[in-house]
Amino acid sequence: MSYRLLSIVGRQRASPGWQNWSSARNSASAAEAHSMALPTQAQVVICGGGIMGTSVAYHLSKMGWKDIVLLEQGRLAAGSTRFCAGILSTARHLTIEQKMADYSNKLYHQLEQETGIQTGYTRTGSIFLAQTQDRLISLKRINARLNVIGIPSEIISPKKVAELHHLLNVHDLVGAMHVPEDAVVSSADVALALASAASQNGVQIYDRTSVLHVMVKKGQVTGVETDKGQIECQYFVNCAGQWAYELGLSNEEPVSIPLHACEHFYLLTRPLETPLQNSTPTIVDADGRIYIRNWQGGILSGGFEKNPKPIFTEGKNQLEIQNLQEDWDHFEPLLSSLLRRMPELETLEIMKLVNCPETFTPDMRCIMGESPAVQGYFVLAGMNSAGLSFGGGAGKYLAEWMVHGYPSENVWELDLKRFGALQSSRTFLRHRVMEVMPLMYDLKVPRWDFQTGRQLRTSPLYDRLDAQGARWMEKHGFERPKYFVPPDKDLLALEQSKTFYKPDWFDIVESEVKCCKEAVCVIDMSSFTKFEITSTGDQALEVLQYLFSNDLDVPVGHIVHTGMLNEGGGYENDCSIARLNKRSFFMISPTDQQVHCWAWLKKHMPEDSNLLLEDVTWKYTALNLIGPRAVDVLSELSYAPMTPDHFPSLFCKEMSVGYANGIRVMSMTHTGEPGFMLYIPIEYALHVYNEVMSVGQKYGIRNAGYYALRSLRIEKFFAFWGQDINNLTTPLECGRESRVKLEKGMDFIGRDALLLQKQNGVYKRLTMFILDDHDTDLDLWPWWGEPIYRNGQYVGKTTSSAYSYSLERHVCLGFVHSFSEDTGEEQVVTADFINRGEYEIDIAGHRFQARAKLYPVASLFTQKRRKDDMELSDLHGK
Repeated sequence: MSYRLLSIVGRQRASPGWQNWSSARNSASAAEAHSMALPTQAQVVICGGGIMGTSVAYHLSKMGWKDIVLLEQGRLAAGSTRFCAGILSTARHLTIEQKMADYSNKLYHQLEQETGIQTGYTRTGSIFLAQTQDRLISLKRINARLNVIGIPSEIISPKKVAELHHLLNVHDLVGAMHVPEDAVVSSADVALALASAASQNGVQIYDRTSVLHVMVKKGQVTGVETDKGQIECQYFVNCAGQWAYELGLSNEEPVSIPLHACEHFYLLTRPLETPLQNSTPTIVDADGRIYIRNWQGGILSGGFEKNPKPIFTEGKNQLEIQNLQEDWDHFEPLLSSLLRRMPELETLEIMKLVNCPETFTPDMRCIMGESPAVQGYFVLAGMNSAGLSFGGGAGKYLAEWMVHGYPSENVWELDLKRFGALQSSRTFLRHRVMEVMPLMYDLKVPRWDFQTGRQLRTSPLYDRLDAQGARWMEKHGFERPKYFVPPDKDLLALEQSKTFYKPDWFDIVESEVKCCKEAVCVIDMSSFTKFEITSTGDQALEVLQYLFSNDLDVPVGHIVHTGMLNEGGGYENDCSIARLNKRSFFMISPTDQQVHCWAWLKKHMPEDSNLLLEDVTWKYTALNLIGPRAVDVLSELSYAPMTPDHFPSLFCKEMSVGYANGIRVMSMTHTGEPGFMLYIPIEYALHVYNEVMSVGQKYGIRNAGYYALRSLRIEKFFAFWGQDINNLTTPLECGRESRVKLEKGMDFIGRDALLLQKQNGVYKRLTMFILDDHDTDLDLWPWWGEPIYRNGQYVGKTTSSAYSYSLERHVCLGFVHSFSEDTGEEQVVTADFINRGEYEIDIAGHRFQARAKLYPVASLFTQKRRKDDMELSDLHGK
């Protein structure tokens, strides 16, 4: 049955079910394997015969692992892989996603030659359209990042768009981005080619074999139970796509994999009167919410509608995904958008409207890595409609993770351990993916927040702070205040203000920062991860000395800034530890480290009944009192002297505050400003907060939020884990040599790597940049990920940035690398190399001069000056 495009708008049609238009075929090796009995044991069992499972098998076999079994409950490549639109796009917001897609592109390009299986790979290029200036800015930011990692792209005019694709209506465009090396490919054939290559390398593939559950003993994978028998194994890889969630919960020890399916629609047309050439560029019109590609001389077009339809919330199952019901009424807005963009298609005949499930995750990023609950249980799923683009790279990184213990790139933004069990509620996932799917094409300006699944984890002070004008953001499910809106501000206008330029909250955060520096502010930081490690003897100290890089054998009451390093010397965690007594330690880590940090500690701590690790995050409300008058507030509330002579820096003591006992008071603020952290048992939280605010009135106290905290910590060159440092960053690369006990002769994880690095030098250095010729009011702001240029050569990217109200300039943090002009290889980066360079920061294609510093600009904090009067000449090399 066929239709005319124009006649369908606004009318619902019925049509026969899906008929297989792909050329999906089972490889001979898979058919042979199917006829054989399952092996009773293997090193690795992979569940899922789509592009993810076959990619993992392919890369593991390439890395030398041969004892691998891949199980598929239906036929190979017959799940969501079969329905993929076949668009390979490298234009992504995250660098790690760009790198995965770029690797996939290169892999698929040579796969046909390697395997002899035709994959339909055609390099068409992609054109990303911009109907608004904000969309064009977003594309310019992506374009700048693509260029520096070697992916050709350029910003082009509407006229150039029309030249590249003559059917497009370009009258409403302000520009576009052209990525000439993007491609289209048959995803099912790619999966079959990967499976064929893996099979030739020794991987055994069995289709029509269902995994019932994974067997676990003492927190370790021991095997899988299938409908055809058991297989003992050391590693299990869940590549089950939309069924990954249910498969994870079916284990003897459940594994939480937060993803949910939505219906995804695209249409297929007959060839045009003059069939489109195979090289016709793919079009992404995000403002129109659609994508368009050539398909057999006609059109394949789908999109991400504003009102998605989640499915399978109740956990329905099917072996091979059959075409779901057509819904022309639902697809009509996307169809209308297509006709506006390509008016000549009005009379074109449609073959069918495809409706297939796609899986989405709570934060629009795919899920990979090892389960925090079960060792040897790995996951690769939740591709957010980018499975083809990510398949090759994601499979490679996961294989590296399994073989070497870590991937070659920092993949924290994709790590399964960024989620906790709290994100696995079916209701939460259903509501969140209804927001996530439209966000795939929504314009995402800096500091945007999800609106669904909110108020899940809150401080006892939430209602109190909300009533005082708190505006909220969410981290790991925890509500945290961004800033506090004064009564005279327009709340609605402020909430709707979204921009790449100077934000409307600028003046509000300025007043909070000023109060932190001149009086006293309170920030609710209850979301921080908090662990207690105790023992009956000296076991706690002995274990922690090996797990942490700094010396923790300090007097009771002292606080140590330290980190947990991996074997390569990189930060698995950055934290502060207070010694409560000789056998007890209190550990404070970033909010999103809760699951990862717990898993790392449990993995490396011995099984000792005399050693106890407890997550006490929920037991304590944390208030950060920042500012010179914080000492007066606490002195008055505790009737105890709080001056540095009596309460030195980095000291911890249990005290009474108001009527409440047992408050852990610490002389640190995570900002470099004077003040105290108060860790308050939750039952006392409201009382202590009210007392602090009451007594603090005479000292000019006010509430503040995390935006003020960010400004304060960045201008003091304080790096945060997950933003500025990660598991590939060592203490020597970010100026933290003083936090490492290298000279004390004590062994700890990562020590050998650091000793070698100290001998050979570092290949990157965390550097502070002060923008010199940037107009805060008129120019685009830096946020993160901006390319850094030294003497005109690319040397790195920014990791975070903030406006410094003290310097009256933007401050960026970022890593500087050195590359050989002859070979392009990385070279040692010295302080002299940093100081002798002339730097620029690229913000959406415009470069701004910047001054580099390896240490905070302490001399500029003594007084506030106008930027025209400031002398920054001393920033060079001093």
